[in-house]
Amino acid sequence: MLSAAVQNYLKAIYKLEKGGEKVTTSALAERLSVASASVTNMVKKLAEMKLVRHTPYKEVVLTPAGEKIALEIVRHHRLLELYLAEIMGYSWDRVHDEAEKLEHVISEEFEDRMDEALGRPTTDPHGDPIPSKDGQVHAPERSSLADLRPGASAVVRRVDDYDADRLRYLSERGLTLNARVEVLQKEPFNGPLLVQVGSARHHVSLEVARAVFVEETASTDEAAPGSGS
Repeated sequence: MLSAAVQNYLKAIYKLEKGGEKVTTSALAERLSVASASVTNMVKKLAEMKLVRHTPYKEVVLTPAGEKIALEIVRHHRLLELYLAEIMGYSWDRVHDEAEKLEHVISEEFEDRMDEALGRPTTDPHGDPIPSKDGQVHAPERSSLADLRPGASAVVRRVDDYDADRLRYLSERGLTLNARVEVLQKEPFNGPLLVQVGSARHHVSLEVARAVFVEETASTDEAAPGSGS
């Protein structure tokens, strides 16, 4: 049975790969908040276990065996997040840390029963896709809120879940899953966005907007005159 540390590394590599980032030892050190020397030692160990491929000073790549394990852990994690949110009433900013503790210890039977109890879900509370039992992942390409032009309307479909404070910030502004949002104005030089969510308007920093992924919808004429100012 693989240690929790090994599983965490494989999951981190998988998430960096799927996020389009280069999976370097420095990127892993930052993602996992560990020393670079520790990452180097673990990557060497994973390579010896044939779970990753790695040449010094180049990217780390999951092997098919490594990806299979990573997908299983990701499935456990995201099912647990949804179970904690929907069945146990946890808020979306608290489920990540709890799932991190539990994902390594649940049995396959427990996983199957969670899946059944939740109605075979395909996404977690943050909109991330839940891998299927056989390792299939359906992850539509989404634009970030920061990419939308002024006047564009969209529906929130996914948010990055790494920062609990940011999740609480988004909740306070109504930027939760399936919320409808319109970009009213974008300040130049990486300035904030003015967005409308329901009847409220908020200024949102570019950093926060890049963590919110949306599905653009057809613009309507419902915005009040002068909403771009």
